[in-house]
Amino acid sequence: MIKLEKYTDGIRQVLPNFVLRDVNLEIEEGSFVSIMGPSGSGKSTLLNVIGMLDQADEGSYTFMDQDVFRLKEKQRVELYKKHIGFVFQAYHLIDELTVFENIETPLIYQGYKGSERKSIVSDMLDRFQIVGKKDLFPNQLSGGQQQLVGIARALAGSPKLLLADEPTGNLNSRQGEEIMDLFKKLNEEDKVTIIQVTHSEKNATYGNRIINLLDGRIEQE
Repeated sequence: MIKLEKYTDGIRQVLPNFVLRDVNLEIEEGSFVSIMGPSGSGKSTLLNVIGMLDQADEGSYTFMDQDVFRLKEKQRVELYKKHIGFVFQAYHLIDELTVFENIETPLIYQGYKGSERKSIVSDMLDRFQIVGKKDLFPNQLSGGQQQLVGIARALAGSPKLLLADEPTGNLNSRQGEEIMDLFKKLNEEDKVTIIQVTHSEKNATYGNRIINLLDGRIEQE
């Protein structure tokens, strides 16, 4: 499903300052991968590259048989919208939209009809027990509630690949366990490929593969 070969992400100065170096990685469809490592090791950058938010200076990236680095921006955006859901550590909710509208947004981009969108969003609101928050704006929610909305938004479009950057970092322990159990179920029953960045060893064990980064390189698996 995903293949990065000799991937290097660098900021060109007098001397190159590489965030990621010589990353060779292949992830099979249906995998549940946890990426770990100390702060500054390149975890979020690697996730952003896989999620097509960042590009490389060198190397190649293949996603579902598409050579991502050779695609035009519009083609990359379409590929992202159709197949990828992203849970951001910093939420990235749209302040001017209600909870309902935030969750609905990816469905609009994917061309769902109004009645379909309403049904899917209602299901997400119920699944994450935030029905009573549907008409509120992000600044009226706690950090944990905003994270739940972000996860609901990421899952609304039934992505083939779910990327999650510290998905439980702003949740209490009970909410965190429920989200990880949900991810496990999505992976095992719905065959959603999941890649999460986490500092939690407990959360990492929900996956079937752990990749450790150090100084921008894959240290071990």
